[in-house]
Formats: sequence, structure tokens, C-alpha cells
Amino acid sequence: MVYITRALVDVLLDLASDADPDRVTTGTSVTPARELEGPEADAVAPETPVFTDFFLPDPGNAVNAVFGVDLSTPARQAQGQFVSHPLRELEVTRRDDLAEVIFVAVPPWTDADDSFAAFDRAGDRQPLEIIDAQPPEQSFPA
Repeated sequence: MVYITRALVDVLLDLASDADPDRVTTGTSVTPARELEGPEADAVAPETPVFTDFFLPDPGNAVNAVFGVDLSTPARQAQGQFVSHPLRELEVTRRDDLAEVIFVAVPPWTDADDSFAAFDRAGDRQPLEIIDAQPPEQSFPA
């Protein structure tokens, strides 16, 4: 089972919609469920990794656009990858398989149930549960 927060799904679908008709690819990262807050924060075992965050894509980087790799984000920080397929089926392509978990979205960008899915590195669709929870707020030193 792959867990992801509703807020992250919404942001990723917005990114895909804004980029349409172009693809968007970005890394995603997890937070242990025990650190989450919200109505469904306790619905998942405390040690379970839940996808909660993403890295801003860099549309101007030709290497990212060609290979779908964010070279500016260390691999150990991104446990997953998100890719939009404006003109494709809801499946992993050969250029998408660079992460343990790959989230794929297709139009319409407004319906996560029919247009958003999780896959493993081999391209096999994984059970996905979207939960209403978020990581704790973080403050950055001034």
C-alpha cells in the first residue's frame, strides 16, 4: 500500500494542469505517519512512510526535461517521483521508472480517483490510499 496526503495530490495535479500540454516531473518525499497531523493522521501505523512533500520542478533545465531526473535534489531526499502524462495512458513509461514509487497523473487534472495512480519501479500499479493529514508546520530560521 502507498500512502499520500490529499494536499500533496492536489498540488501535484495543479502542477500538471499548469504545465499542460507539457509534462511535469518532480521528486516526492515522505514523512513518518507518527509525525502527521489532521483528521486521518492516526489511520496509518506510526512507522508507515506517507508521501507529503514535493520538490519544485525546474522547467528550464533541459536535462530534467529529457531524462525526467532532478539532478539538483539528492536522490536520498526523494523517495518517489511524480510525472504527468498529458497525452498518455495512466501507466509508467520507460522514461518514468527512476524511483521506488512513481506517481502518474493524466487529464482530467481535477479527479484524483480516475487520473492519479501509484506504480512501483517495474511499472506495476500499487494500491493507493489518499489520507487527510499533513506534516507538522516547519519554520525556517531567519
